[in-house]
Amino acid sequence: MAAWAFHRISGIGVWLFIILHVIDIWLIGANPEAYDFLGQIYSSPPGRVMETLLGAALFYHALNGMRIVVMDFWPALTAYHRQLWRIVWIVFFAIGLPGAYIILKPIWEAVG
Repeated sequence: MAAWAFHRISGIGVWLFIILHVIDIWLIGANPEAYDFLGQIYSSPPGRVMETLLGAALFYHALNGMRIVVMDFWPALTAYHRQLWRIVWIVFFAIGLPGAYIILKPIWEAVG
């Protein structure tokens, strides 16, 4: 049940990112000053936290989607869905934590 809920929540995050990305691209031609301002927001500490959460949602959604595809192609593996979900989380943290550190590093350097 948690995998289902997290997949839907991360899917909403991905959908919101796509909308924001389309607006970003539109702003390049429509209003370059607004685009530059949005870039300043993204590079601010709250913007970096938002990017980190977005990256986490995208990465989890992709990993869990691959888990679902694997179970669709090999139905016998559905008996191991919990173990596969744990693998998703292990990969998520093994790659996601260093990625989050890289994105948030400018905040840590500014504070300390």
